[in-house]
Amino acid sequence: MSTKPQVLAWITCDSVYVDPATGKHTLLGIFSNLRAKEFPVIHPRMIWFLSFSDLTKGKHKLGISIGIPMSEEIPRNIIEREFDSPGPQHRINLINDIHRLKFDQPGNYSILIEIDDQVVLASTFPISRQGNLP
Repeated sequence: MSTKPQVLAWITCDSVYVDPATGKHTLLGIFSNLRAKEFPVIHPRMIWFLSFSDLTKGKHKLGISIGIPMSEEIPRNIIEREFDSPGPQHRINLINDIHRLKFDQPGNYSILIEIDDQVVLASTFPISRQGNLP
């Protein structure tokens, strides 16, 4: 058993449907980058679906920040929330609904996902001008 929470999935999508009978999650409109005609641009809504394992029993704090590496701008915290874990043997699925996320310029944005102030995932999210490859 790991001493650090394990990220099983981080998926960006348009919507998540949770079947009330089975609890199964259906992810709709999965994407891994954004394109815009002009900047700044505000994306109206996206879902960041996260799945974790190896979380100790009790309350935990999720934090997600976004920024451009080597930029003078400080990364923005876009999600801070608490959640409960029944124990390390359980998988925890978190649906994070993000509204009106603003991007001032194109770039390869860095994403930091933290649990209890410990980085569990560092990744990128490309934002480009329409017509350019990410």
